[in-house]
Formats: sequence, structure tokens, C-alpha cells
Amino acid sequence: MHKTIPFFIGGHEVAGKGRTAPVFNPATGEQTASVSLASTAEVNEAIAVAKKAFPAWAATPPLRRARILNKFLGILDARTDELAAVITSEHGKVLSDAKGEIQRGAEVVEFATAAPQLLKGEVTENVGTRVDSHSLRQPLGVVAGITPFNFPAMVPMWMFPVALAAGNCFILKPSERDPSAALLLAKWLKEAGLPDGVFNVVHGDKEAVDAILHSPDVQAVSFVGSTPIARYIYETAARTGKRCQALGGAKNHMIIMPDADMDQAVDALMGAAYGSAGERCMAISVAVPIGKNTADALIAKLEPKVRALKVAPGTDPDAEMGPLVTKQHQEKVKGYIDAGVAEGAKLVVDGRGIKLQGYENGYFVGGTLFDNVTPDMKIYKEEIFGPVLSVVRAETYEQAATMINEHEYGNGTAIFTRDGDAAREFAHQIQVGMVGINVPIPVPMAFHSFGGWKSSLFGDHHMHGPEGIRFYTRLKTITSRWPTGIRAGADFVMPTMK
Repeated sequence: MHKTIPFFIGGHEVAGKGRTAPVFNPATGEQTASVSLASTAEVNEAIAVAKKAFPAWAATPPLRRARILNKFLGILDARTDELAAVITSEHGKVLSDAKGEIQRGAEVVEFATAAPQLLKGEVTENVGTRVDSHSLRQPLGVVAGITPFNFPAMVPMWMFPVALAAGNCFILKPSERDPSAALLLAKWLKEAGLPDGVFNVVHGDKEAVDAILHSPDVQAVSFVGSTPIARYIYETAARTGKRCQALGGAKNHMIIMPDADMDQAVDALMGAAYGSAGERCMAISVAVPIGKNTADALIAKLEPKVRALKVAPGTDPDAEMGPLVTKQHQEKVKGYIDAGVAEGAKLVVDGRGIKLQGYENGYFVGGTLFDNVTPDMKIYKEEIFGPVLSVVRAETYEQAATMINEHEYGNGTAIFTRDGDAAREFAHQIQVGMVGINVPIPVPMAFHSFGGWKSSLFGDHHMHGPEGIRFYTRLKTITSRWPTGIRAGADFVMPTMK
């Protein structure tokens, strides 16, 4: 009998009353647990608990909130190995990658511990005669995060530390495919001193998502996932009067200029295309070498490295790439490789036939490399979210830049070059939200903000950093004048600076 992973509501584990879904170990294909799927009533119960906890948490001085987050940070640091093992067991990524995502999430917690500084407003004396104005940033109330399977610790930590630091109460709906990390985070927040009800976890599918979107007590929703669902969440949240930041899909290109350090570019591509089995919204899935000689040199150096990729269960200390998250996703990625072959791309390295002894039922796809991919092909246009790298040859830099600017997605991009002029031109003209120059995965640090352009982001605010503070707070401006005994009579026109 498998254990059933519960919710975390009001500071306690709460067993679900209805449907469940299986949770698998992607390396073996075996079911390891079940997870409760919340009904609308169960989601509303969590929201009601958070709403009740909000007034006291909002009134808690920011310094005290920051101290709790600082204690949580210490727990997170001490127990990274424990959390990483849980991530690997349910997601499949290699342990070193799981530890890396925890570190990047912890950096957002570190940023949020600066809450007293981040929440300071502004003041202007004498905006008019004996009239002063000052501004405040105040919390919204109950806010929610709906997070994806590929980063079960990091993406929630892009959201809740900033939301909590700002004085909000939080409902987390993690992916039902790898739900255990969220439960650990909730327990550790309570251990750090977070009051009951301030942070709650409800697992679920579309019913739980819709319950969050339609609740009048949820003031804002943060989401990371595919573009179709991001669009649905943004449009539904807008109709129900909520703030929303919904981060969608990506098709990230990397231009390799003729003057690039080819060894550096190839090493960068290997990590950016095949790390975490390509299940990253910031993965590089399209390489664009400029000129035939550059392209030929790139393929010559890439091919043996892709063939030599160490694919193994994530617990193998020598593993460079683990399995995909589910059997269904494995079949989907193989289907994209089939489509690339059918459309005439040159399949240089084929990852479809990989079998690991003792792990024959695992959801593995080996590193896959296509050459001579063109912009009209399915494998170029759509996000594959797997270990598949497409090489699209371009004759000129201008052709490559136009290709990127005309693509539906605009999440991340990179250029490898020694030419400062080319790099600066690329950074300024490219229609993409996050740009790397000789950096393959330009994920901003926690004190900057993360987000793409075009169909990669719906909403006005990027995630974490200064944008996160703005998203999770409302601006209030107060204008005051105190009696002085001087009366000027009533004024019936628009107030001015007279």
C-alpha cells in the first residue's frame, strides 16, 4: 500500500478526502506514493485559513518576518541533501542539479530577508504649503502560486519568500507529479516560526487551479508552466479581478559567431541543452552558428560529446542527465524526434533507443542532436522540453537575429562572441526578456527579476527581485496637512501647488 501525500493547511498535515493521483520514480517507472487531489471545497478551506491568518501576519513588523525567513534559510542550508534527494526521487534530475535549484531558490529567500529595506516608501515634505506626502507598500492579502514539475523547490521559492516578506499569506499548488518538496518546505517554514495558516499547500489538478482562480479571497496568482495554461490562467485571473504573473514556454536560441571560443561555446551548449534533461524553461534548444565553417566546426565538436553523455538515474554520482519526469512526457519527446526526422532534419545523434540495465522501465531519452533544422519545422517552432538540440544554420548575424525576433517565444537567449560591438548590438535589439553574452543560461540573480517577453510572459511584472516586491504589494500615497489656525476658505478647483 502506497503512502498518500497530504495537504498542509493551518500549520498541519491534512489528509485529502477524495481523489488521488499516482507519484512515480522516473528512473524505475515504479509508483512510490499517491498524492491527494484537492476538491474546490478543500482549496476554499485552505484559503479561508489563510484569510483568517492574514491580519496578524500583515501587522507583524517586517523585521520579524525577515527573522523567520532567516531561520528558514538556515534550515534549508542544513538540510539541502534531504530536499535534493526528495526532488531526485520524484522528478528524476541528478542530485547535483537538485542541489543547484535549491541554492538558486535560497538566494530569493536571502533577498526577501531584506524586507525592512525593500518595503520602505518615499516621503516628500511641502508638496504644497504645509502639506506633506508619503507612500507605503502594503500587502495584498491571500496570494497563490501554481508551480511546475521541473523545479519543485526553486520556482515556489521564486514566489513565496517575497510574498511572505511583504506580509501576504500564501497558498501553494505545486505540481502533482513531484509534490513532496512543497510539503517539506511548508514544515520547515513552520519550524522556523511562521505562524499557522500563513503558508499552506494544496495539491491538485485543474479543479484546484480553477478553485484558486475563482476564489474572491485570492488577490493575486503567480504561475510558471506552459504557454497555453499561462494564457488561460492570466485571462481567467483578469476576469476575476486578480493580479497575475503567468510565465509560459520558451524556445531559447544561442548564436555562435565565427569569432567565438568554440570549446567554450560547445561546453556551454552541452550544459544548457542537456542539463536537467532539457526540462528547463531557460534551456537552450536551438543553436544558430553563423556561416558554414562555424556550423561544421560546431557539429564536429558537439557530436562526440552528445554521444558520450552519461545518462543514468539521478542518484548515480557520475550521472550528467537523468530520466524525464513521466512516461507520457517521454513518449511526447520521442514523438518530436520522430517529427524532426519526418520533416527532413538531419538526425546526428538519436536518443530514442537508450536502455539502462536494471532501469529498463525508466523514462529515459538520450541526448539528441539535429542539424539542418529550418524555421518551418515543428521541432523548431514548438517547445520540446526534453534533451533535443536543434542546429539551425544562418549565413549572417542579421538572419539569426531576425529569426529570434520573429519567434513566438521570447524567454531567454544568448550570443557567444569576442566582439563587443556585436554583443552590444545583440543585447539592445533582440526581442527577448533575458539575454546572455557568453553566458548560456542568463537566469537573473535573486536581486534582479526573472521573466520573458512575447508568449513567454503574461502580466506586467517579472518574478522575484524588485518586480516581485511590486507585484505582492499595493502602493498607497498619503497626503497630510495639520491644522495651524490659518484658514484660507473653501477651494473648488483641482488642488494645485499654489
